[in-house]
Formats: sequence, structure tokens, C-alpha cells
Amino acid sequence: MSTEAHSSGSRLAATGVRRLHPAETVIFEGTFSLLHVAVKGDQTYRGVFAARMFPVRNPARFISLRYTDSDEKEHEIGVIEDVSAFPRDQQELIHRSLALHYHEQQVSRVYRVEYRFGLLFFEVETQRGREEFVMPWRGDRAEDYGEHGKVLLDAFDNRFIIPSLRELPAADLQRFTCFIYW
Repeated sequence: MSTEAHSSGSRLAATGVRRLHPAETVIFEGTFSLLHVAVKGDQTYRGVFAARMFPVRNPARFISLRYTDSDEKEHEIGVIEDVSAFPRDQQELIHRSLALHYHEQQVSRVYRVEYRFGLLFFEVETQRGREEFVMPWRGDRAEDYGEHGKVLLDAFDNRFIIPSLRELPAADLQRFTCFIYW
């Protein structure tokens, strides 16, 4: 185990957070296509959903598995530090659960960015096709996403993610960095 992983585990343990590992945790699709989680030495949890603990900085790490009890109170089963440690079929179930709760667009092109009235008007290409959105021109509306990406929050707090600025065509990158330079 790396020093960083051990350090992360120590921090999680110190806060009373249970880490979920593939050796002790089985994630499967149960009744009505709901996500179920069986934890060795504990119980099987039904109607589970996944939530990102650090959605902007670490979207693929530190995934909390949760359920809602009969009194409508939310409880945490534990935290998956690295989803890729789980078998592929279980990873897919986790990602499917996350997709139900996070409505974000992946931006692959930036066709236009205009500044007017303190707002940035974007025309971009996403997985849904060509789209437009408006974002206040403030530093808190564009944050780092992973190593080389950005997440943009529009005027309605919808998330537009550029996974890697390095993968944008040169002209698109220039249009983008003319306004989002931090």
C-alpha cells in the first residue's frame, strides 16, 4: 500500500468513516433494478445510491454509498476510495448510480464565448449535441477538474465539464482561455 493510500485510509478511519474494499463489499443489482450492497460481517443494504464526496476535484475517487431508511433519513454505508479497484461489473453499477444523480455535460468543443453584462455566453458541443449556456464571469464559476480539465457552473448551477483542456482544438482553447485563464 502506498504512503498516500495509507495516509488517506488513516484520515478516513480517524473520522469514523468506513472504507469499502472489493474483498469485503459486493455491489449488485437487486429487486426493481435497485443498487444493493452486501458488506462482509454486516448486512445487505437495499436501495443504495452513490454520491461523490469531492465532485469537482476528484470525480472518480471517494464515492460514498448511501441508503435512505423508512423514516426518510439518509445513512452512509461507507466510502469507496477508488472505484477502479472493484470488478468491472460493479464499477458500471456505481457509475450508473452516479449518472442518475449528477446531470453534467461533457464539453468536447468550444465554438463561441462572448462577454456581455458580466456574463459569458458559450456555444459548445456536448454529448447531447450543440448547446448554449450562460455563466457569470467570476472565478468561482470555473474550477479545476482533475489534472487538466475545468468544470463550469452556468447561471442555473448546471455543470459543463471539459475533461482536458489539452484535448480541445487550438482555436477552441484560445477562445476559452481568452476569458477563463485561471
